[in-house]
Amino acid sequence: KAATAAGIMVVNSPLSATNSVVELALAHMLSQARQICRADRGMRDGKWLKNGLVGHELAGKNLGFIGFGRIGQALGRVAKALGMNIHVYDPFLPDAVIKSFNAVRHPTPADVFRACTHITIHAFLSEQTKNMVNHDLIGIMPGVAPDGTKCGNHIVNCGRGGIIDEVAANEALKSGQLTSMALDVFEKEPCGKTPLLDHDRFQGTPHIGASTIEAQNRVGAEIAAAVLGALDGSPPPGNLVNKQVQPKFSSGKAKM
Repeated sequence: KAATAAGIMVVNSPLSATNSVVELALAHMLSQARQICRADRGMRDGKWLKNGLVGHELAGKNLGFIGFGRIGQALGRVAKALGMNIHVYDPFLPDAVIKSFNAVRHPTPADVFRACTHITIHAFLSEQTKNMVNHDLIGIMPGVAPDGTKCGNHIVNCGRGGIIDEVAANEALKSGQLTSMALDVFEKEPCGKTPLLDHDRFQGTPHIGASTIEAQNRVGAEIAAAVLGALDGSPPPGNLVNKQVQPKFSSGKAKM
């Protein structure tokens, strides 16, 4: 608000981190399926858990997306290549996008959770989505894939903290209804000593979705381009947050 009142344009660089976030979400999904974190912790404790860590394949499993924007679609392409079935809840998405993925569109989040053993969150945090993933939604996840595999239920959130009710998720992990959960984002950050860390089927990362060399290089390039655009009097590339602010310079006035 202060920047807008002062006539200062505010931009962000939403495209820079897409690949990095997608790869982190996929890494969590693969780690859940093959229990990589549990295997690593076991070996550090001197345990050889070869017979106790039977995982499952992602191929043939239903992957549910809560939100299917830029990052969701990029992850969807990778998941589809792995042989997963794409299920989507996104009320703002054109039907043509759904058809291009040969995906199943659901009218409510509950329908997605009821159909999918694997869920990934890519929605914005709002009054409607805050703590949306609660005891009720987790409780209707099927635990059995369409191919008959008893793979359990798995949730990944590399989107926004606060969409998952972390207390309810922890209870579901304890009861076994939720087989594993992976979070890169938390309701409170830093999350401190959250009870989730006491469960060996939880895996967490400290909001590192965009923390790659490539993503940070792109951020710098996009910010520089936005500054040059503003000084040149043209609309800056990227996402202009406060569109009501007009450039202060006319084209050609600023010489760089």
